[in-house]
Amino acid sequence: MAVTLRDFMSSGDVLTIEPSATLGEAARALRKRDVGAAVVVEGGAVVGIFTERDLLRAIADSRHPDVGQVQSYMTANPVTLPPDHSPSEAAQIMSERRFRHIPVMEGDELVGIVSIRDLMSAGLRIGSADAHMGTDFP
Repeated sequence: MAVTLRDFMSSGDVLTIEPSATLGEAARALRKRDVGAAVVVEGGAVVGIFTERDLLRAIADSRHPDVGQVQSYMTANPVTLPPDHSPSEAAQIMSERRFRHIPVMEGDELVGIVSIRDLMSAGLRIGSADAHMGTDFP
């Protein structure tokens, strides 16, 4: 049986926030859950992803956490992958595009999120330009 993102992703209770959430609300949610990214959902649809890096950009822009909104700093229309996708290809996408989280979608439904840390902790090796599977994977 092939190894897929389903084997590595965090599923079930993925942190989601609305685009209108303040930066402070988003930061508190990330801290409370001890995660580095939240999927931005509006009307049941994934519209973005908000990460620690986005929060850092907002701070660098001197945005007040109770005034600035997630929608101003999120990555809109993020790359998403299905749960049956190859982990090595997911890692390659993250490496090439320089981001660390990918929402996992089954059709229109958010079913999980996978991070580069999830993949690396499972033995996936990430090169600067390439990603490949370790010897423990088929």
